[in-house]
Amino acid sequence: MTSKTFKSFYLFYRFLARRLRAFYANHGKAQRYPPTEKLRDRTVVFDVEEAVLRDRSTFPYFMLVAVESGGLLRGMLLLILYPAICCLGKEAALRMMAMVAFCGLREKAMKAGRAVLPKFLMEDVGEEGWEVVSKARRRVAVSCMPTVMVEPFAKEYLGAEKVVAREMRVVAGYYTGWMKSAEEELQVAALFGKEKRRKEAVVGFGGSGSFRIHHNVFAHCEEVYFVSTAEKRRWRALPRCKYPKPVVFHDGRLAFKPIASSAAAMFFWLPFALLLAVARAVVFILLPYALSIPLVAVLGMHNRVIISSSSGGPVSLGFHDRLFICNHRTLLDPLCISAALGRPVTAATYSISRVTEWISPIRTVRLTRNRDEDLRLMRDLVDRGKTLVVCPEGTTCREPYLLRFSPLFAEVNADVVPVAIETAVSMFYGTSTTGRLKSLDPLYFLLNPIPSYDIQFMNRVATGTIAGRECSSRDMANYLQTEIGRLLGFECTAFTRKDKYLMLAGNEGFSQVKK
Repeated sequence: MTSKTFKSFYLFYRFLARRLRAFYANHGKAQRYPPTEKLRDRTVVFDVEEAVLRDRSTFPYFMLVAVESGGLLRGMLLLILYPAICCLGKEAALRMMAMVAFCGLREKAMKAGRAVLPKFLMEDVGEEGWEVVSKARRRVAVSCMPTVMVEPFAKEYLGAEKVVAREMRVVAGYYTGWMKSAEEELQVAALFGKEKRRKEAVVGFGGSGSFRIHHNVFAHCEEVYFVSTAEKRRWRALPRCKYPKPVVFHDGRLAFKPIASSAAAMFFWLPFALLLAVARAVVFILLPYALSIPLVAVLGMHNRVIISSSSGGPVSLGFHDRLFICNHRTLLDPLCISAALGRPVTAATYSISRVTEWISPIRTVRLTRNRDEDLRLMRDLVDRGKTLVVCPEGTTCREPYLLRFSPLFAEVNADVVPVAIETAVSMFYGTSTTGRLKSLDPLYFLLNPIPSYDIQFMNRVATGTIAGRECSSRDMANYLQTEIGRLLGFECTAFTRKDKYLMLAGNEGFSQVKK
């Protein structure tokens, strides 16, 4: 009986070995990457997790969907189930994560795939993998993640013509949490049929687990190349300067990639963070700046004020300076400028919640987006001796980019003091575009263990001239955008608030737009 069992195992092993040798003889190649010269006129089918991203784990991206679309409690449930997920097979683990992350979410409200995930996916792209994929004439992306999670990233940032992934079942406009069965062969049959009629070769590029998960797709490829796990460990992150498309806008509260250990640290930190954030807010709101600034420093908030001059000379700031403009990082920008000046200021805002207005220790005025009315309002404030802070970008930007400056501020006063602002957070972003509770933006900033603000005051600038020559308000806005960008090391863009909301939220950010 024992000899028969051994013989059966031996015969099965020989059969399996022959099948594997046959597959690699027809499809697999020993090279780690496809030869570059073979890709210029070919279609490359690449596995997003195995051939482009350095980390093949999909848990952080499901955690992002759970937290950003479903809330912290949903994210905590997914984290609690993480040990069970690790014990399951690949397919069962994917289905469990999809069930927890998606079940009960509204289909129309699911914006994480477009607004949140691309930033984190782009930061995980390997330079070596992208160099291979970028050489192809046509690209087809394959992923084990749901289409709604990976398609915006693959098409907009990786240039994929088609994305082969799972669909989530939807009933009455809500996700059920069930992933549809793999129908990859049906999705790509027509595409590969066209390639064969054109007599164009299709090259596959994946990793150690690609053929097990996506065998229906890679079976159509004439050649398949695999990257080993050991090789991927040596991959370098793709530098920002080599991004196929810059990530200027993104949304969501989490400022870190939520791998299991980082997510656990966040949930352990939250109870202490809430107490600390309330203490920081109370100190800043109720106490005078002479007391609140050193106290918030003791509570872990780092603030630095720099007086910088583009000409190298001294910069003098006095009570006669009435108009300050700054790039916009969070809602706390005017408050921090007020603390740095040691005197109250008035912040001009376009959209701010009533709750934020009520608890703000400085005065805020609402602009109407009517140019003449807003100009009259700001001039009246300056003429009455008020110190006015304006953010010409009109909305916040988290990345090292500056949005186009509105030129209206250049017509308010004869001179202006530009202020360059940079912030640093490690756990939560203090801004939100598509979130429902924008009034909590300052609280989220204060929840960070060590949030920091760098404020750099620049030379006073006459708003009517540049280098001794008269200029228009538009020229002055562009000039100050360039100067602030140069000081911070940020890249200037022509994007506006409207562009940001269209990209992230699919709307213009307000009900009416003044043309």
